Amino acid sequence: MDWKKTYEKWLEFVELDEQLRAQLEKVEDVMELEDRFYKHLEFGTGGMRGVIGPGTNRMNKYTVRKAAAGLAHYIVDAGDEAKARGVVIAYDSRHQSAEFAMEAAKTLGYEGIQVYLFESLRTTPELSFAVRFLHAYAGIVITASHNPAAYNGFKVYGSDGAQFASSDADVIVENVEAVVNELTVPVADEATLKEQGMLSMIGETVDNAYHAQLEEIIINEAAINQARDDFKIVYTPLHGTGRVPVMRGLRDIGFTQVDIVDEQALPDPDFSTVEFPNPEESAAFSLAMEYGEKSGADLLLATDPDADRVGVAVKNGAGYMLLTGNQIGAILLHYIVTQKSLQGRLPKNGAVLKTIVTSELGRDIASAYDLTTIDTLTGFKYISEKIKEFETTGSHEFLLGYEESYGYLIGDFVRDKDAVQTCVLIAEAAAFYHTKSMTLYDALQEIFARYGYYQEDLASLTLEGKAGVEQIAAILQALRDNPPVEFGGKTVVAREDYVSSERVIVEEENHIEPIELPKSNVLKYLLEDGAWVCVRPSGTEPKIKFYFGVKEATEEDSRNVLDAVKQAVLERVGAGE
Repeated sequence: MDWKKTYEKWLEFVELDEQLRAQLEKVEDVMELEDRFYKHLEFGTGGMRGVIGPGTNRMNKYTVRKAAAGLAHYIVDAGDEAKARGVVIAYDSRHQSAEFAMEAAKTLGYEGIQVYLFESLRTTPELSFAVRFLHAYAGIVITASHNPAAYNGFKVYGSDGAQFASSDADVIVENVEAVVNELTVPVADEATLKEQGMLSMIGETVDNAYHAQLEEIIINEAAINQARDDFKIVYTPLHGTGRVPVMRGLRDIGFTQVDIVDEQALPDPDFSTVEFPNPEESAAFSLAMEYGEKSGADLLLATDPDADRVGVAVKNGAGYMLLTGNQIGAILLHYIVTQKSLQGRLPKNGAVLKTIVTSELGRDIASAYDLTTIDTLTGFKYISEKIKEFETTGSHEFLLGYEESYGYLIGDFVRDKDAVQTCVLIAEAAAFYHTKSMTLYDALQEIFARYGYYQEDLASLTLEGKAGVEQIAAILQALRDNPPVEFGGKTVVAREDYVSSERVIVEEENHIEPIELPKSNVLKYLLEDGAWVCVRPSGTEPKIKFYFGVKEATEEDSRNVLDAVKQAVLERVGAGE
């Protein structure tokens, strides 16, 4: 697209929002103007995410209307029943989230689609639950997850409460792209929609139903009762949506010694006490650790702004240690299978779902209990698709779904990662080990002692703008054109290319096997001794990500091998130290 013509079109639009016009007129840098208008903010299979501000490549009321119009046309094409079932909309604590939610509601309402809008901020997992509870046809949540304060986003969900399957998502993307002029998307009047009953405000009824289901995931109530008087938790919602549901969830199952980080308890779109509201980062736990030191807390929890991801810090003898996403998943899985096995509740056809960039430790744990582990592509929608398949075929009973990026699902009444569920169950697990005079760190060491010392790491390159997109493509193409034979002294035994859907078994004279997963621009290298490397561009950020995993006999051996493999990969792509 000719960015200058699009820029001029915006400036010449008489009805342009005055605040956006004022912001746009202040931009003098030509490169910044080009970045704002050289393309439309990409609407992918899960929705869109971007920096807030004027421009076609930014999050604003017009790009939100365009996205909502694409979804609306998809629903209209599905017929009157789909329109009547309607769309549930939730939003988080970010800048303009409430406004964007209403813009989406007015766009849908114009097309005669019933809308259910939460009256105040809610978590992403509760949006997923609400779609199912209200039997809605679709859902929208306005959030940018754990991105910096300048960002917001628009995520869409299908009638099963999961992000849309690829085939349906492709149609929605086509509909969004077919909207010629985002500035002229028609919207209905808010007051009129409410008078007509086309816009219903929802809240407490859905909240209560969600929390009733939440209590069903508890496995060992006796352990909670035994530990409740002296087991202490510190929790921070990092200025997001998690405060009310997490505190209620912990209280409802019996935890009484829970302190919240006051400085981070209330919603704050600037996330003023943290650089990034990301529970994967140790810096996000700084205040929680201060609280923990004062109270002697046994467990620290932090959720991201929309409360779909959770970080966990535990005592390790020298203070508090932040667990990795893979370690949290291993602890949860080990706790679930051991407790249910003792209770005789472990299904013979139980299945664990994880992504291709998640640790193989989970597979070892599941195998020890004769359970199936199934890999999916990165993104929780693929885990949700498998859960739906299990319901349809009866082939497996779902036990746990997780990914290395701090996303977990225990109870399938939600069809996306759920930090509230995770807080409740990880607290239960920690309380159980507390009754054994153990911490979660101690439990993790026992897991390593039994299954091997697994370690994983992640590196990423942030490459913004048009040039960044081209550079990411060049890195992937170079790896395809000249396949590596080893990394860090570990021989490549197999290569997986998820674009061609082929697995090349190098050690079997390059024998080729099909990969039974949807196509995706991902490369994975299986190395000797159980090590592996995966390379993929982020679907939501201007990054290319490099994942690493190893398994050795000791922590020191694992760290040395991991460092060597990581350095070799980064040097190969020109990003080595």
